Amino acid sequence: MSRPDPAGPPRAIPADEAVAAAVAVAEEHGVAVREPVVLTDSYNLRIHLRPAPVVARVPTVTALARLRPAEAMRRELAVVSYLHGRGVPVVPPSDLLPARVHERGGTPVSYWRYVEHDGARAVTPEVFGRALRDLHEALRGYPGVLPRLGPVLDEPEHLLGLLAGELEPDVLARLAEARAGLAARLPDGGQAVHGDAHPGNLLATPGGWLWNDFEETMSAPVGWDLACLLRTVRLDGRAAVRAYGADPGDPGLAVFTEARALQGVLWTLVRTLRFPEERPEARAALDVWLRDPSGRTR
Repeated sequence: MSRPDPAGPPRAIPADEAVAAAVAVAEEHGVAVREPVVLTDSYNLRIHLRPAPVVARVPTVTALARLRPAEAMRRELAVVSYLHGRGVPVVPPSDLLPARVHERGGTPVSYWRYVEHDGARAVTPEVFGRALRDLHEALRGYPGVLPRLGPVLDEPEHLLGLLAGELEPDVLARLAEARAGLAARLPDGGQAVHGDAHPGNLLATPGGWLWNDFEETMSAPVGWDLACLLRTVRLDGRAAVRAYGADPGDPGLAVFTEARALQGVLWTLVRTLRFPEERPEARAALDVWLRDPSGRTR
């Protein structure tokens, strides 16, 4: 499963194992599942346990790429439960199973409320910027302990280890040098932030816009989430940052956009360990980074 195997490297959880584990745990808790439908198969597998209004999420690529994937899942559940309890618009954990990380045969699973949403509906920069500002305001009160820039500082080190046999030594050295340099430059302080604040994680539902996918929540300056927004290609990130109430040209954001660019290329490369057919696109993304690792928007 996701645990290191003494006989070989860790592996991504296959989709069939993920679906079987999610269904088995749900049925043990009295949830009738007649038609599990895979909604997305990307870094995680999301499965609608039809006809129940439940979505199971199982780490696949993230199980390979994170040393302790269940810890990230527990943090996400804690943060989202806190926000939901205070009326913040989020996709909440399912109320048909205990809001915790479940495990079946070494496969961790979390369960979320199924919400109808329109994936084709684009959020405007103004709406997104204001929504992120409101989210940060709500997150300032989060009382739990979160890792300081964990997905930015700690995870890349592990990702580099996974890529050791996949890349040329000089390329791997450049990536590692960039990671070390950013670790020294990223500022201290901060608050709970979303961690992956791009438009794909704000869902258009009949009840309004709902935040989703808090698995990279961490303690960080809000500049990290603004850098995520500046780096997106789904909308005008600069306009969204202005709507948030910040200056997209603030020089202080440069270190965060650079860190976001490195994080993105590392995850894209590690993803090919499960989806080898994506290697040409991942190599193209790496070549872009090698030419310009600053992550600055154009």
